[in-house]
Amino acid sequence: MGDGTAVRLEPHEIALLGEGPRAAVTVAVVDLHLRGLAEAGRPGTVRAGVADAVSARRPPSPLAQAVHARLHEPAGLRTLVKDPEVRLAVALMRVPLAEAGLLRYPLLGATRAARRHVRDLRQHHPLPADRRGLTDDERLLAVALHGEAALRLLVPRFALRAGLVRRAEVGGKGLLKHSSRGANGGGGGYYSCGGGGGGGD
Repeated sequence: MGDGTAVRLEPHEIALLGEGPRAAVTVAVVDLHLRGLAEAGRPGTVRAGVADAVSARRPPSPLAQAVHARLHEPAGLRTLVKDPEVRLAVALMRVPLAEAGLLRYPLLGATRAARRHVRDLRQHHPLPADRRGLTDDERLLAVALHGEAALRLLVPRFALRAGLVRRAEVGGKGLLKHSSRGANGGGGGYYSCGGGGGGGD
């Protein structure tokens, strides 16, 4: 298990290994949105959703639960990433990943095996051509692996209104400029190290 090959990873864990805590929290926010537990609040913020039906799916990840608990008032992604309870949930996520050899001590950056695994997953699960017919787990995996490109394709209105992606800016000679910074992020199906995958607007 030291090389990480026997670990079963969820989308928010893949996002953490690929792009870091902000990406993992982004996936958690999208997971909550797909469950009806989060919606866009004031421009650039997320708030708790109004869903009152209990989902038949398994419960949200501990990270998504920590994010949801913070949504008693609208919050931007940066605020969520810095929230003490969310940071604790991210820290607790790191423990089994480090024990599996996917994060290095003491700084807990992704190991070579983890980076290779994320690259393999990206190759095996390219960005979908469109969002039709995708399960929520497939959407979450796409967001975890492809960041902002997946957010713009799969949950465009929510991602823009919630501040998960930057608005296009007109610059220069009228050309549109987009931020190239990725945003990934939640909980869904499991994806084992070595391949596999499964994770919806």
